[in-house]
Amino acid sequence: MAQEIPTAEAAKEDVLIQYVVIRKDLVETMKWPLGSVMSQGCHAAVAAVWMHREDPDTIEYCSPEKIDTMHKVTLEVKGEIQLLNLSKKLAEASIDHKLWIEQPENLPTCLATKPCWKSRVSSHFKKLKLCS
Repeated sequence: MAQEIPTAEAAKEDVLIQYVVIRKDLVETMKWPLGSVMSQGCHAAVAAVWMHREDPDTIEYCSPEKIDTMHKVTLEVKGEIQLLNLSKKLAEASIDHKLWIEQPENLPTCLATKPCWKSRVSSHFKKLKLCS
């Protein structure tokens, strides 16, 4: 698959970013407390970073020079089907991520990408809404 080539304007604004996507139905339908949903996102984000700790982008994202200026975007999907579909599409596009499956319930709750250049991955998330 060909890699997208950013425009000059996009290259100026290109940053390492981590996307976190949660299921909105966990709060709205299943009535999970906000703190529990936040914990799911944290689990996925930490797992994605740890799994890719030797990746050059992850090393740069966590470097002492950038540790206080991390970029994260937290988005939402409607429910489990949408989350699983997104995970499948990301895998097909070779976008490394961690699909968090809460145990012992075996319940997919969220996903997080490894730190990636925004220009490479943002198109895969443009139809999603910011988490509210």
